[in-house]
Amino acid sequence: MTLGQNQEAFSRDLVRLIQKAFELGYEVRIAEVQRPVEMQEIYIKTGRSKTMNSMHLKKCAADLYFTCSGVLCYPQELGDYWESLNKLNKWGGNWHSFKDKPHFERCV
Repeated sequence: MTLGQNQEAFSRDLVRLIQKAFELGYEVRIAEVQRPVEMQEIYIKTGRSKTMNSMHLKKCAADLYFTCSGVLCYPQELGDYWESLNKLNKWGGNWHSFKDKPHFERCV
């Protein structure tokens, strides 16, 4: 599968995730999707990221913030749903060494 095809699959699954969030009563705030290399370098220097292999650099990641009644929340059910859509989908809330709950990616 090409990078472009992975980006398209990521986009389709992202739409499904957002629709699922709405069905469950959450609102969604979309933050960062595409990230320039220079920003990634800054994130590493400041400890906000651990790698130069971020899927944001490949347009295969999004940071999403969910709210319920105006309160920020990180629903495990949405992280699990994201990962159930495709074996390449990973949620930062399930990472072992570094939790990044707003982060949803497709590993390519």
